[in-house]
Amino acid sequence: MAFPTKTHIPLAPDSGDKFLDNDTCLPSVPIHIVTHASQLPEEFLHPSPEKELVIGFDCEGADLCRQGTLCIMQLAFPNAIYLVDAIQGEESLVEACKPALESSYITKVIHDCKRDSEALYFQFGIKLHNVVDTQIAYSLIKEQEGQKRLQDGHISFVDLLADPKFGGISYVEKGEIRIFLRQDPKFWTYRPLSELMIRAAADDVRFLLFIYHKMMENLNQRSLWCLAVRGTLYCRCFCINNNNFADWPALPTVPETLIAGNQAPEEETLSVLDVPPGKMGYIIGRRGANILAIKEGCSAEIIFGSNKGPPDKVFIIGPVRQVRKAEALIRGKLQHHYY
Repeated sequence: MAFPTKTHIPLAPDSGDKFLDNDTCLPSVPIHIVTHASQLPEEFLHPSPEKELVIGFDCEGADLCRQGTLCIMQLAFPNAIYLVDAIQGEESLVEACKPALESSYITKVIHDCKRDSEALYFQFGIKLHNVVDTQIAYSLIKEQEGQKRLQDGHISFVDLLADPKFGGISYVEKGEIRIFLRQDPKFWTYRPLSELMIRAAADDVRFLLFIYHKMMENLNQRSLWCLAVRGTLYCRCFCINNNNFADWPALPTVPETLIAGNQAPEEETLSVLDVPPGKMGYIIGRRGANILAIKEGCSAEIIFGSNKGPPDKVFIIGPVRQVRKAEALIRGKLQHHYY
């Protein structure tokens, strides 16, 4: 399928604070179905410090994780959306995108990067880097406003779009796609791409640049550093290797301005705890009571591999002291059931 269709994309500098629920008021841009690297912008294929980019990014797949199938990568530019077809373009097309996905010169704006990063790493050897995760950014904005870190996970993309600060729109089509995926997990593998698939893939990225600019306006310097660090740690989260991520990009350093102003934040880290097979339930507890108590007892984020894996592991991200506290609380729950 070679035709470019069109969609509407909000351009942050011109959008002001108005809601985005009227597509007819928004600029129309083409959607390109990409099956060969030559169809992608040159500045994306060959990242350069002279041409730094900010793009919206997402992935779709069949059971998207290390063992699933990456089907589409969506790239949102201010003037176009590119749907990179990993099924028809095959491995060579995804590999052509590797320099951009690993580049420090291209900022990838994404909502919850963990599974996308895992799929790219284990299926194609790509170390996703320099992401702005809007899920993390939203949490940091709420922390700046004095709210506690969410204990039941981050905000969904649907709920983020519904927030008047970041769009104020209802993304009802997302529910429709979820129904299709439950009925047929191979939904994203079928070719040619249907109009529904094209529209759904584009919808997942077409608002990201608008959201990005709105969030940058709200984040202070300390939060911006935390956003960069946590984004790096989220990209690593499910990508466990044997060298403690020595071959991954280093964590961002604390800005000198924060150090000079005695505002230096505590170092943040990722910890991976091994849980004896069959014992994860002790950590979670009946109706989640144990894990809720653990989360209330620390300011770190606790993530489970779930049924997608990695199994029998708990991932903890946050300030070092809070991560160590979470580790102790989790081990305490396990020891309580052993003795």
